[in-house]
Amino acid sequence: MTGTQDSPTFRLAYVPGVTPAKWVRTWGERLPEVPLELVAVTAAEAAGALVAGEADAGLVRLPVDRDLLSAIPLYAETTVVVVPKDHELTAAEEVAAEELDGYIVQHPMDDCLEWEKLPGQPAISRPETTADAIELVAAGVGLLLVPQSLARLHHRKDLAYRPVNDVPQSQVALSWPEGQTTDLVEEFIGIVRGRTVNSTRGRGAPAAAAAAKEKAKDRAKGNAKPKTNAGPNRTEPGGRGKAARTAKTAKPRRRK
Repeated sequence: MTGTQDSPTFRLAYVPGVTPAKWVRTWGERLPEVPLELVAVTAAEAAGALVAGEADAGLVRLPVDRDLLSAIPLYAETTVVVVPKDHELTAAEEVAAEELDGYIVQHPMDDCLEWEKLPGQPAISRPETTADAIELVAAGVGLLLVPQSLARLHHRKDLAYRPVNDVPQSQVALSWPEGQTTDLVEEFIGIVRGRTVNSTRGRGAPAAAAAAKEKAKDRAKGNAKPKTNAGPNRTEPGGRGKAARTAKTAKPRRRK
């Protein structure tokens, strides 16, 4: 947990292509007193930032070093091929990996896909970044395989992309330093896993549970029906009915 003890702050790192917006909104609704700061990092920087304490947790791409970092896989992304807008591959809804064999495929140094063998023909050199590879594709030099979110991130009007079958996929995970599952990290784990606010886990759970109990008590009070005298022999507290009460209060008759 970063910040001071009196004023904690939760810092969340995220890699290009990952959009944490919906989880950030939920955090703000559940823990408005704890600011959440987003820390943009490259895929190559993510692990180091978490180990160095520059962020409490991160939305990263697998794999990570499990000796240093804990990780919860969240989802796998579709892999797409990025091509010039008028390329012949755009005629198909999906592309098979073997259809790329006749084309040059760029392989940037920051590629986040784990290849046993990259489809297509290798380029003369590897571009430094995915952004550089996108520029080459736009210039008509080869194609590029990336997770769909990165294709959207680097969208250009002169480029298009299509899903590719039978190729590796990038898996996004929530990760944090091994052995440092703080209350705030546990809260964020609950959010990404879809736990309700009344879950027994997490920093805000006790307060939420107490609030729920109070609401239940209020509802019970509101639904309680007031007691009414339903009949002449209705029993009242203490076991005395109307007849018993009348006998006790009646005046004795005078004997003539």
